[in-house]
Amino acid sequence: MHDVMRSDVLLAFIAMTAVTVASRLGGFWLMRYIPVTPRVRRMLDALPGSIIVAASLPVVVEGGVVVMVAIAAAMIATIIRRNEFLAVIVGMAVAALARAVGFSG
Repeated sequence: MHDVMRSDVLLAFIAMTAVTVASRLGGFWLMRYIPVTPRVRRMLDALPGSIIVAASLPVVVEGGVVVMVAIAAAMIATIIRRNEFLAVIVGMAVAALARAVGFSG
Protein backbone atom coordinates (compact mmCIF):
# COMPACT_ATOMS: atom_id res chain seq x y z
CA MET A 1 0.00 0.00 0.00
CA HIS A 2 1.27 3.47 -0.85
CA ASP A 3 2.15 5.82 2.01
CA VAL A 4 -0.31 8.41 0.69
CA MET A 5 -3.20 5.98 0.96
CA ARG A 6 -2.68 5.32 4.68
CA SER A 7 -5.61 6.48 6.79
CA ASP A 8 -3.50 8.75 9.00
CA VAL A 9 -2.00 10.50 5.95
CA LEU A 10 -5.41 10.94 4.35
CA LEU A 11 -6.78 12.28 7.63
CA ALA A 12 -3.92 14.80 7.78
CA PHE A 13 -4.66 15.91 4.19
CA ILE A 14 -8.34 16.32 5.00
CA ALA A 15 -7.57 18.27 8.17
CA MET A 16 -5.11 20.58 6.39
CA THR A 17 -7.60 21.16 3.58
CA ALA A 18 -10.35 21.96 6.09
CA VAL A 19 -8.14 24.44 7.94
CA THR A 20 -7.07 26.12 4.69
CA VAL A 21 -10.65 26.46 3.44
CA ALA A 22 -11.85 27.66 6.87
CA SER A 23 -9.13 30.32 7.08
CA ARG A 24 -9.92 31.59 3.58
CA LEU A 25 -13.66 31.68 4.14
CA GLY A 26 -13.13 33.15 7.59
CA GLY A 27 -11.08 35.94 6.07
CA PHE A 28 -13.80 36.76 3.57
CA TRP A 29 -16.42 36.64 6.33
CA LEU A 30 -14.34 38.86 8.63
CA MET A 31 -13.61 41.43 5.91
CA ARG A 32 -17.36 41.96 5.46
CA TYR A 33 -17.27 43.86 8.75
CA ILE A 34 -14.16 45.95 8.06
CA PRO A 35 -14.56 49.14 6.02
CA VAL A 36 -11.95 49.25 3.28
CA THR A 37 -10.39 52.63 3.88
CA PRO A 38 -7.33 53.80 1.92
CA ARG A 39 -5.15 52.70 4.84
CA VAL A 40 -6.66 49.19 4.87
CA ARG A 41 -6.32 49.02 1.06
CA ARG A 42 -2.59 49.87 1.31
CA MET A 43 -2.15 47.15 3.93
CA LEU A 44 -3.95 44.59 1.77
CA ASP A 45 -1.91 45.59 -1.27
CA ALA A 46 1.36 45.16 0.68
CA LEU A 47 0.37 41.81 2.20
CA PRO A 48 1.49 39.47 -0.65
CA GLY A 49 5.01 40.92 -0.61
CA SER A 50 5.18 40.57 3.16
CA ILE A 51 4.18 36.92 2.93
CA ILE A 52 6.83 36.23 0.29
CA VAL A 53 9.52 37.89 2.40
CA ALA A 54 8.43 36.02 5.54
CA ALA A 55 8.49 32.70 3.69
CA SER A 56 11.80 33.23 1.87
CA LEU A 57 13.89 34.92 4.58
CA PRO A 58 14.64 31.73 6.55
CA VAL A 59 15.68 30.04 3.29
CA VAL A 60 18.04 32.93 2.48
CA VAL A 61 19.58 32.91 5.95
CA GLU A 62 20.17 29.15 5.91
CA GLY A 63 21.02 28.86 2.21
CA GLY A 64 24.14 30.97 2.14
CA VAL A 65 25.66 33.01 -0.65
CA VAL A 66 24.29 30.91 -3.54
CA VAL A 67 20.71 31.38 -2.38
CA MET A 68 21.26 35.10 -1.75
CA VAL A 69 22.64 35.57 -5.27
CA ALA A 70 19.83 33.50 -6.80
CA ILE A 71 17.16 35.51 -4.99
CA ALA A 72 18.88 38.77 -5.93
CA ALA A 73 18.87 37.65 -9.58
CA ALA A 74 15.18 36.77 -9.32
CA MET A 75 14.41 40.17 -7.78
CA ILE A 76 16.31 41.95 -10.55
CA ALA A 77 14.45 39.92 -13.18
CA THR A 78 11.14 40.85 -11.53
CA ILE A 79 12.03 44.55 -11.46
CA ILE A 80 13.19 44.59 -15.08
CA ARG A 81 10.62 42.30 -16.72
CA ARG A 82 7.66 42.41 -14.27
CA ASN A 83 7.18 38.68 -14.81
CA GLU A 84 7.19 36.47 -11.71
CA PHE A 85 7.37 33.23 -13.69
CA LEU A 86 10.50 34.44 -15.47
CA ALA A 87 11.95 35.54 -12.12
CA VAL A 88 11.49 32.04 -10.69
CA ILE A 89 13.22 30.52 -13.71
CA VAL A 90 16.10 33.02 -13.47
CA GLY A 91 16.54 32.37 -9.75
CA MET A 92 16.54 28.60 -10.20
CA ALA A 93 18.94 28.83 -13.15
CA VAL A 94 21.38 31.01 -11.21
CA ALA A 95 21.28 28.66 -8.22
CA ALA A 96 21.69 25.57 -10.42
CA LEU A 97 24.55 27.14 -12.37
CA ALA A 98 26.33 28.24 -9.21
CA ARG A 99 25.99 24.75 -7.71
CA ALA A 100 27.14 23.13 -10.98
CA VAL A 101 30.22 25.35 -11.08
CA GLY A 102 31.08 24.28 -7.55
CA PHE A 103 29.74 26.90 -5.17
CA SER A 104 28.15 25.17 -2.22
CA GLY A 105 27.33 27.86 0.24
